[in-house]
Amino acid sequence: MPLPYPDPRVALATLHGKADALAPALASLGLQVETVAIDTDALGTFAGDIERPGTPNEVVIEKARRGMAVSGLKLGIATEGSFGPDPLLGFLPLHMELLAFVDDEHGQTIVVEHAGHDTNWVSKAVRPGDDLQPLLASIGLPTHAALVKPNRWTTRLDEPLPVAKGLIDPAAVTEATERMAARSEDGLARIEADMRAHRNPTRLAAIGRLGHQLAQRLATPCPCCGAPGFGRVDARLGLPCELCGEATDLVRAEIHGCGVCGHREDRPRADGLSAADAGHCPECNP
Repeated sequence: MPLPYPDPRVALATLHGKADALAPALASLGLQVETVAIDTDALGTFAGDIERPGTPNEVVIEKARRGMAVSGLKLGIATEGSFGPDPLLGFLPLHMELLAFVDDEHGQTIVVEHAGHDTNWVSKAVRPGDDLQPLLASIGLPTHAALVKPNRWTTRLDEPLPVAKGLIDPAAVTEATERMAARSEDGLARIEADMRAHRNPTRLAAIGRLGHQLAQRLATPCPCCGAPGFGRVDARLGLPCELCGEATDLVRAEIHGCGVCGHREDRPRADGLSAADAGHCPECNP
């Protein structure tokens, strides 16, 4: 079902090959993804050599806007990923990915998100001479790349953080480990998975799933004004406990809305859950 856009072209701001993951889903709606090669690394890198200059939500929208500015198009998309230990389950890595769709044709911005543990992200300090095989196996070389940097580095105005990226050969990782450890203040190197999309098929697959999520959202018209993109914008907490009925901190209902006319509706949870496990209840499990 083609969407009501006079110009179906969508600017995708990336240097990292995300078009293959996003274009198929949007093509089903008649939208044409066009890669705009701008330096998105200026808005932060996973290696930490360039800090992200805002929240993930702010940065992903800024990326899309920069692509639109360069291309002159009224539609733009961009992604922004975040990786680290799960704050609740610290032993598991957590992947947060945002996909922004900026629609200047209708005057709205839609951001959809993915959160899950389906990631190969890892970050570990090592010494030269350590057995790296188990770590590199968990990263997934050679289909996934690694990066190496000094474990401890004091920021200097005249010298940025040195990082060796895109490493898929264990011998290259070993060499980089020795080189970066020699430059580290504590004699250690830090090895991480390279999370750039073109070096990480696992992340690229998650971006592809987000593309389908966005397409489903855009295919949903607002019941009030008919603009594309009606979907979840907020949530109401207070899912009742299955034993005593007391309100919990879990989501009770989803709030779906329109970014054009502002129409809002309460909808049941997408998973159909109508009561919370007593373990989440402040009365039954204080």
